[in-house]
Amino acid sequence: MPAKVAGFLAARNRSGLLRARNSLPRILRMTLGAIGAFWIAESIWGHTQPIFSATSALISLGFGASTTVRKTAEVALGCTLGVALGDTLMHWFGQGIWQAALVMSLSLVIARYLDSGAIFSTQLGMQSALVVLLPVSVDGPFARSIDALTGSLLALLVIIFWPTDPRRTPVAALSELFKELSEAILECSWAIRDDDRRSAFHALIKARGTQKHLDKLPGAFSASKEIAMISPAGRRHRHELNRLSERFNHYDWTARNLRVFARRLASVLSNGALTPEGAEALAPLLREVSEAANSLAHSVREQTVAGQRKYEKAAVRQLENAAAQLDPQSLGVEGLQGEGLVLLLRPMIVDLLEAAGRNHDEAISALPKLS
Repeated sequence: MPAKVAGFLAARNRSGLLRARNSLPRILRMTLGAIGAFWIAESIWGHTQPIFSATSALISLGFGASTTVRKTAEVALGCTLGVALGDTLMHWFGQGIWQAALVMSLSLVIARYLDSGAIFSTQLGMQSALVVLLPVSVDGPFARSIDALTGSLLALLVIIFWPTDPRRTPVAALSELFKELSEAILECSWAIRDDDRRSAFHALIKARGTQKHLDKLPGAFSASKEIAMISPAGRRHRHELNRLSERFNHYDWTARNLRVFARRLASVLSNGALTPEGAEALAPLLREVSEAANSLAHSVREQTVAGQRKYEKAAVRQLENAAAQLDPQSLGVEGLQGEGLVLLLRPMIVDLLEAAGRNHDEAISALPKLS
């Protein structure tokens, strides 16, 4: 038991250190936004203890799955409106417990009327209630509204001029997608080499596991393109993000085709429908396709356009070489089930070629004519 506890604590320590290290840029942005807003409200506006300026900036820039301009603006608007609404209602009803309950209820009703976002509604209600519960500001009835607006605007400026790398989230998901596709295709190759249907089922499970990466990509591309469009620092990535996002359907279709292929492969191997000659030809062909998918994983991780093109060209070369062999007769594959297995590879490789940058006609031309 002590060894298990020590192992658990060591794992938690490693994950905590990694999480803290990866969060350092966001921590610095949050600190800059909060302290900068407090300084502006105190030194320039002359407000006393302008805590709402710091809290508005901190909440707007806070930790989350992805800090985008839209999300930051939503949180910032919720904070600002909440403080302003609290100031207004307190001016009418005064302070106290029942006033706080009334202000929170009205604030949440107004928030739900204005926007369906959960973050917006929560921030608006919380900030308005705090205004009523905290002591009255010595700087006037609407000083805290100005403080909140200061923090919110500074948070927006920080996210625009000091954004996270817009490539980070989609590239991570896309790299993992290609890596897992490569591993699943390689497992299919092993299944054919060893005549092992269990390996084919393992490949099917791995291919199904790629869906989590595919599900992340549309939202990740949308958020990243938003940052790249608005932020001066991110504009250099706009072309790359557009190029990768336009290929999303081919990533999706590749994964779907691979699932179909792995499922069919398990059936073919169970029925002993693949000849030894066909197996001997198909196994290395799939290894080459796996290496091509791995080249695409390297491509999206590259920081430079030259590096991306280098790996894309390598993937295209490997895929075109594999595509040129996809004729059941030339592979020595016989029988309806075996030939059907080869035919299932053709659309998958076409989609991989288009994912690597080939247009549809070029990808189709890489396939041999079927007799």
